Amino acid sequence: MRDAKELTSQKMRKVAPELDPLRLGTGWKLEDLSKPQIIVESTFGDSHPGSGHLDQLVEAACRGIADAGGHGARYYATDICDGESQGTDGINFSLASREMIANMIEIHANATPFDGGVYMASCDKGMPGNLIGMARVNIPSVMVTGGTMSAGPELLTLEQLGMYSAQYERGEIDEARFTWAKCNACPSCGACSFIGTASTMQIMAEAMGLSLPGSALLPATSPDLLDYAYRAGKQAVELAWQGLKPTDIVTMDSLENAILVHAAISGSTNTLLHLPAIAHEYGLEIDGDTFDRLHRGAHYLLDIRPAGRWPAEFFYYAGGVPAIMEEIRDVLHLDAMTVTGKTLGENLDELKANGFYERCQKWLDEANAKYGIHVTKEDIIRPYDKAIGTDGSVAVLKGNLAPEGAVIKHTACPKEMFKAVLNARPFDSEEECLDAVLHHKVQKGDAVFIRYEGPQASGMPEMFYTSEAISTDKELGRAIALITDGRFSGASTGPVIGHCSPEAQAGGPIALVEEGDLIEIDVPGRILAIVGVKGERKTPEEMDLVLAERKKNWKPKPRKYKSGVLRLFSEHAASPMKGAYLQYGDE
Repeated sequence: MRDAKELTSQKMRKVAPELDPLRLGTGWKLEDLSKPQIIVESTFGDSHPGSGHLDQLVEAACRGIADAGGHGARYYATDICDGESQGTDGINFSLASREMIANMIEIHANATPFDGGVYMASCDKGMPGNLIGMARVNIPSVMVTGGTMSAGPELLTLEQLGMYSAQYERGEIDEARFTWAKCNACPSCGACSFIGTASTMQIMAEAMGLSLPGSALLPATSPDLLDYAYRAGKQAVELAWQGLKPTDIVTMDSLENAILVHAAISGSTNTLLHLPAIAHEYGLEIDGDTFDRLHRGAHYLLDIRPAGRWPAEFFYYAGGVPAIMEEIRDVLHLDAMTVTGKTLGENLDELKANGFYERCQKWLDEANAKYGIHVTKEDIIRPYDKAIGTDGSVAVLKGNLAPEGAVIKHTACPKEMFKAVLNARPFDSEEECLDAVLHHKVQKGDAVFIRYEGPQASGMPEMFYTSEAISTDKELGRAIALITDGRFSGASTGPVIGHCSPEAQAGGPIALVEEGDLIEIDVPGRILAIVGVKGERKTPEEMDLVLAERKKNWKPKPRKYKSGVLRLFSEHAASPMKGAYLQYGDE
C-alpha cells in the first residue's frame, strides 16, 4: 500500500504552512497538493531550435504525470546556442552556461519539495547541465531528450555551413549559394542534425540508463517523441513511489556503457568534458585515460555526419541507441539499472520483443521515399564485424606538451596526420590564428597553436571556424595540425587536437611553445610532445631543461574577465581533462 504521508512533499507541507496557499495561488488545485509532486525542468525558450519546441514536450510530460496520479510543476533554465555565438565573444559563455543551468536546477528543486523530476533538453550545454543538475538534486527522475532537426534539401545539415563559409571567404562560391545554405540548413526544431555534442549527449543520457529505452535522438517533429515525453511523466511518478534515484542508476558500469557507446558512434570530443563532470557529481572519477582505455579496440559503427554520410535523423530510423547496444552487447554491463526499474539487458530484450525495430524500419522506409534515396539499416549502423573502424573514435595524447592529456577525434582526422613532426606556429587568440589560416600565412608542415582559450582564460570556447578553415582547405587540411587548450565543436573535422592540459593560463607547457619548435604527433602511440627547438631535434632531457628555463620567465596573462560569471568560472574551473567543472578550495 502506497502511503502519501511518506513522500517528501507531504512531510514538507507540515513544516512550511505557507507552501499550500502559495501553490494554490499559482494555480494548483486543492487535490493536487496531496499528490506526488514532480518538477518538470526544461531549457525551453526562444533561444534556438533545440529548445524552441520543448514546451510541447513539457505539456506531454505533465499529462503523463497527471494520468499517473501526480502533479507536474514547470520550471525553466533556458540554454544558449553555441552556433549563434560562434565567431564572437559570446561563445566564451558557452561552457560556463552548463554550470549555471545545473546551479539553477539545483536551486529550483531544493528550494521547495519535490518527489520526482522530469528533465528536458536537446543541446550542447542544456543536456549536460540538466544531467549534472539531476545528479545534484538526486530525486527519482527521467531525462527526456529533445531530438534532432530534419535535414534540408540536398540532405543539407548545419555542420556543412562552416564549409560553405570558408568557401565563400576564399571566393570559391558566390553569395547566392552561401545564402541558400544559410536559409536551408535548419528546416525544423531539434538539435543540429549530426553527431555533434548535442546529439552525443542525448545518446549518452540513454546509454547511462537515465532516459527511456529507444528515446534518444528521435526526429524532433516525430509524434513518437511526444509519446516518450508522456511516458516519461508517468514513469517519474512511478519512480517517486519506488524511490529509485539517479544515484541508484549511475555507476562506473553505466558510465563505461556510455563510453563504449560513445566509441561506437564516434561521439563529440566535448563528451570528455561532460561525462567527467557528471561523474564528479556522483562521487565517481573518469578522465581522458578512461576514454582512451575503453576506445582502444572498440568498433566504430555509426555512419552519421560529421564523420559519416547521413543526417542524424537516420540514427533513429536504424534503431537508435538500442541498435548500437545490440551490436556491442557482448562488451556492455547488461545488469546496469535504468529508469525503467529494469536492467539494461531486460530493456533490450523487451524492445526486441515489442516490435521496436519494425517501427523504426517503417520510419526508414518513409525517409527513403521522402529524400528519394535507398538507405538500409546496415548503411547507417554497421554490423559489428563490418565496422567502419576498430580502434574507437577518440584518442588521448600525452607528453611534455600535454602532461594531463589532449584529445583528438581520429575518425575525423586525415591518416596523413596520425604521425608527424611539425613546426610550431603559436597564436595567443583564435582571431589571430583564423586570419593567418584564411590568408595562407601558415604553411604545410606547421603545427598551429591557439592558446589562452582554456576555461581559466576565456571560458574554453570552441575553435570551430579555424578548424573548418583548415579542414576545408585542400592544401592545408592534410598537411598541418591545430592544437589548442580550447575545445572544438562536435561538428569539427580534420587534424585538430583540443583540451591540451594543463592549459596556458595555468602555466601548462602549451604556454611555453615558441615559433620554430618541433612538435611530434603520434596518434597510435598516444604522443603529443615538443621534441626540438628552432628546427633542431633535442633529447627529452634537453627539452626538459629548455622548458624549465622558459617557465622561469613565464607569467600568466591578466584575466580577460574581471567580473561576472566568467570571472567566477575562470577562478574555479578544473582542468579541461577533468571536465572543467567548478572546483573549490577543498577539492
